[in-house]
Amino acid sequence: MGAEEATSPITQHRKGAMSTQGKVAIVTGAGSGVGRAAAIGLFNDGYRVVLAGRRAERLQQTVKESGAPESRMLAVPTDVSDPESVRALFAKTRDAFGRLDLLFNNAGVSPPGVPLEELTVAQWRAAVDTNLTGAFLCTQEAFRMMKSQTPRGGRIINNGSVSAIAPRPNSAPYTATKHAITGLTKSTALDGRKYDIACGQINIGNAATEMAAKMAQGVTQANGTMAIEPLMDVTNVARAVVHMASLPAEANVLFMTVMATKMPFVGRG
Repeated sequence: MGAEEATSPITQHRKGAMSTQGKVAIVTGAGSGVGRAAAIGLFNDGYRVVLAGRRAERLQQTVKESGAPESRMLAVPTDVSDPESVRALFAKTRDAFGRLDLLFNNAGVSPPGVPLEELTVAQWRAAVDTNLTGAFLCTQEAFRMMKSQTPRGGRIINNGSVSAIAPRPNSAPYTATKHAITGLTKSTALDGRKYDIACGQINIGNAATEMAAKMAQGVTQANGTMAIEPLMDVTNVARAVVHMASLPAEANVLFMTVMATKMPFVGRG
């Protein structure tokens, strides 16, 4: 390799990408959909991955699909809305791998799409507890771990959804929590600076997962009509997460939107 090639930006980027080998990531909501795809993508990129989710059997299915050995992937049943459960998740991560380089706050629920005035308080709280409080609790534990480890620092990626930019009809709890995630992302990015902790947000539109399956059957549009919406393969989201995670500490993707190209989002449908 010549001196010019050794110092080129492309070569330096490749060196940075190689540094993901052996790094440690926690992925919440890792038992299905975006979480499963991201966890497998990070594993394939060299990470040791801790899978968090409520259902142990779903987490084990992710391990099976990844083909990861026990030394590279750990399943920890977790309720992100429960502070004790979250503390246990991070303690087990520390015990197993010694540090944390990446947290992907992905766990989320979507309440029934009913008119706002028909929502129950329980449905509202379920969305807030999982989508927002869960992300906060995990971020708080990540800060505690990342600021005290050597080398210090790490990266947090929040799953925001395109609902963090524009709502769908009858989606008040989900949309409200995703707008709040944007505030959490900005505050985390600001407060993390002094600890070398970067934070960014990925807004996803119509990835082909269990949660989005209804899009292919037809969903209500802003004008009240029903329409079938295009979907994209969830592996596109995994690639985007891996890209955000692979950046060197000096760089951060603050916001990224990855969406089905022809979904009715940009403009007026």
